[in-house]
Amino acid sequence: MKKILFVCTLGLGALISNAQTAVIDEHAGHNHAKEASKAAPTMAVKPAALTAENAVKPVLAETLGLKETEFDFGKIPQGKPVTHIFEVSNTGTTAFKLDNVQASCGCTTPEWDKEKEIGAGQKSKITVGYNAAAEGPFTKSITVTYNGTQSKVILIKGEVWKTPTTSAPTNEAVNDLKN
Repeated sequence: MKKILFVCTLGLGALISNAQTAVIDEHAGHNHAKEASKAAPTMAVKPAALTAENAVKPVLAETLGLKETEFDFGKIPQGKPVTHIFEVSNTGTTAFKLDNVQASCGCTTPEWDKEKEIGAGQKSKITVGYNAAAEGPFTKSITVTYNGTQSKVILIKGEVWKTPTTSAPTNEAVNDLKN
């Protein structure tokens, strides 16, 4: 009986070739190993190059602490801007700056000290303003980017109630209506 056994190992995207084993049939009088190597082409796959996409990235320790991640303004009158101060702290061992603080829309304006370096154990603040122009409930997100690639999201929410379009009547106007 003539048998040819090929052993191939596939691992992590690379095919290891030349791992062929031939069975020699002594009854045929010749060596099948030579024929097997002629008949079976070998396949070689180059391992993938190490790139930024497939490299193992170090995990950065969480260093930005927030006293709160959400603030509810409750009911606020239309046309009256409001602000809230979020306290941030450096819980790590090295200083950093807040790279960017970006609101999800133009009605929300974050302010922070762009040049201030927050040392280990130190605190800073982000003041978030909201222009209460549109009536109804709102939820707005603010993304805080720090340490180059890390980020956290803080939220503000509330409900804007519509203010009257006309002013309240004066006492004289009420008296004129009675007469």
